[in-house]
Amino acid sequence: MDSTNAADLWDRVVGTQPDPTTWLVAATGLVALSVVVSQTAWRIARNAITIAHEGGHGLVALLSGRRLDGIRLHSDTSGLTVSRGKPTGLGMILTAAAGYTAPSLLGLAGAWLLAAGHITALLWGTTALLAAMLVMIRNAYGALTVVVSGGAFFLVSWLTEPDVQAAFAYAVVWFLLLGGVRPPFELQRKRRYSGAYDSDPDQLARLTNVPAAVWLLLFHVVSLSSLIGGGRWLLGV
Repeated sequence: MDSTNAADLWDRVVGTQPDPTTWLVAATGLVALSVVVSQTAWRIARNAITIAHEGGHGLVALLSGRRLDGIRLHSDTSGLTVSRGKPTGLGMILTAAAGYTAPSLLGLAGAWLLAAGHITALLWGTTALLAAMLVMIRNAYGALTVVVSGGAFFLVSWLTEPDVQAAFAYAVVWFLLLGGVRPPFELQRKRRYSGAYDSDPDQLARLTNVPAAVWLLLFHVVSLSSLIGGGRWLLGV
């Protein structure tokens, strides 16, 4: 790639793209909603939420000075992030709190980028994040999931027309915003009927002496607030 092409590529990444039509934004939101509320589609698409969830744990662990040993993603859409460091304290609290909030906050950040017209930056930035996450994956299913996801972002950003890129980007962000709402409700129901007392809220309760129900409420507040704020950005209202 010569310097001219490299400069053109950089301008494309950091530049802005035209806003899609309102009907496209609304249509991608409806598609994302249909995936989230459908049990069959959700069982497959939830893998993307798990990637964001475990990626959130991993990123915050690194930012808080912990050592990230690895991430595993499983076919039942569960996951595990292992980090080393002080077993208590602010770094451990932030790491534990990052999982359930990550999909919604990533969706909120994505909505901000799209509202500013940075469609290409969102696609390429997500590809880079998935590539970085791949280095820390420690099982075959997890590696396959991340490679497929990253490949989809790269191919869409490299090979498709702007309208297709916009539709894909908006659908992904809508899915993160809407899909981020469902896991806290699933966890709440699971804790009510079958225990699940080793979940992130329970770990946070042991770390902070704040009841797990309060942490679960925080997850609800973050996900719903992100959906409202991000949705307004996407719809331009």
